[in-house]
Amino acid sequence: MTDPALPSRVVVTGATGKLGRAVVAHLRAVGVDVLAVDRAGGRDLRDVAGEFLQVDLTDYGQVVEAFTGGADEHAGGIDAVVHLAAVPAPGLMPNATTFANNSAATYNVFAAARAAGIRRVVWASSETVLGLPFDTPPPYAPVDEEYAPRPESTYSLNKALEEEMARHFCRWDPELVMVGLRFSNVMDVEDYAPFPSFDADPLLRRWNLWGYIDARDGAQAVERALAHDQPGADVFIIANADTVMTRSSASLMAEVYPGVEIRKELSEHETLLSIDKARRVLGYEPQHSWRDHVDQL
Repeated sequence: MTDPALPSRVVVTGATGKLGRAVVAHLRAVGVDVLAVDRAGGRDLRDVAGEFLQVDLTDYGQVVEAFTGGADEHAGGIDAVVHLAAVPAPGLMPNATTFANNSAATYNVFAAARAAGIRRVVWASSETVLGLPFDTPPPYAPVDEEYAPRPESTYSLNKALEEEMARHFCRWDPELVMVGLRFSNVMDVEDYAPFPSFDADPLLRRWNLWGYIDARDGAQAVERALAHDQPGADVFIIANADTVMTRSSASLMAEVYPGVEIRKELSEHETLLSIDKARRVLGYEPQHSWRDHVDQL
């Protein structure tokens, strides 16, 4: 049975991506009626079972149709949107192409949701707004949501602008609830096999302070964000509770970023992408770790 705090019917964009597949499966498992949406980009549409609609999110008319039940054989009655679709990282396409796609898609999703009377939007922001790849050291660690975005790529610039866009949408419409999830590097279980090799060179994964997010915990965070009912725009770092390393977090920081202030006593493998706010406000708590799987691979 669906948690009464969760919306009944949800659109998930980017549904054929790594995180999208996990989110669609998770929400359906907890009883949410999901309309899965993606442009697909050559992926096999059978990756997402159940109700699916192929939509180009850079076309505002298609987004409105998807959100209002205007497409044949797909009901309206959408209560919330989970927006995960994007060119997923810097360097995959030319910068202007990445920006044009991601900015238009997110604006169209936000605007179409508002036009359709949908009051709850959860979207994928990114850890990259924190200053990745940290060629300039972070201001302190664990990094958190308290310092201003520090985009270092066109991709992360767009993510920072999405967060600002959400704040203005909520200023225009004070009933909106918009939650940005700054996801770390998304991993499936089969991605964990090389993790033990990272210890040989701590610089290999310093670009995101050795963080990651298991796709299943990412899906849990989406569920928690959908249950969040505080009007306005807010952002949360979503990472796993540990790092990708077997070395201690304190020793990594001491070797790689010796001049960076450590603002709390760190447990052995504690994430350096702080999830304290997500724990406190959303009730998010990671359930998975690569350490539970690597010996099985």
